[in-house]
Amino acid sequence: MSMHISPGKKIYFLSDFHLGAPNAEQSLQREKLLVRFLNEIEPTAAAIFIVGDMFDFWYEYTKVVPRGYTRILGKLAQLTDSGIPIHFFVGNHDMWMNNYLQQELNIPVYFEPRAFELGGKKFWIGHGDGLGPGDGGYKALKKVFRNPVCQTLFGMIPPAIGIGVADYFSRKSRAKGGGKEEVWLGEEREWLITYCKELIASRKNFDFFVFGHRHLPIDFRLNDTSRYINLGDWIRYFTYATFDGVEVSVQSYTGMEHKIIRNW
Repeated sequence: MSMHISPGKKIYFLSDFHLGAPNAEQSLQREKLLVRFLNEIEPTAAAIFIVGDMFDFWYEYTKVVPRGYTRILGKLAQLTDSGIPIHFFVGNHDMWMNNYLQQELNIPVYFEPRAFELGGKKFWIGHGDGLGPGDGGYKALKKVFRNPVCQTLFGMIPPAIGIGVADYFSRKSRAKGGGKEEVWLGEEREWLITYCKELIASRKNFDFFVFGHRHLPIDFRLNDTSRYINLGDWIRYFTYATFDGVEVSVQSYTGMEHKIIRNW
């Protein structure tokens, strides 16, 4: 997919809101902050990429929509209605997307990393879960969760029970309850950097590799022509990236720039 960027416009990337976590009150505060951010960038937005885990849990029953999130969903609908394209990549917390975003909000949904040409630059974009070496247990579990039969069986459980059970297990994740701060593991141990290098070695060259999932904002130069960008999160860092047609910049909406890992 190719996209032109007009002068004065930017493409925005953000991920890992985990709305619903750790409780309704704190989630609502973040949701309002996100809407304020979207209001501010609306005049300059050529497009917006939401790179997974918008919700801490999401399951699309046939006739039931999870309670809450009316502010963010309404804002996204207003943005697409005004002509600003929004692209959504499912994460490991909201992988049970179906067609709600497409039909109600006119937002395309992607289940795997995908290539884009934006302003003449090549981007490889995805949430980041299950990529790179290791984490065999999660990769096997992801296949189960993504299996249509398993999703159908879960849908047979009454929403009050199914969502309650899912919420219980979601509370155990690192994104719920404000666990310890993410730590930079070093170039050789950051699995998404390894994944990017493997793609480059296989001659799949991109100017920018953009992911979420890691919950740590990172801007890392892989070689003379490619950079790995991790978008951090909107739980602790409130970080996002912009692309103006020339350069990608990783920033924090709440002044947490000093927490961004940069290696240019």
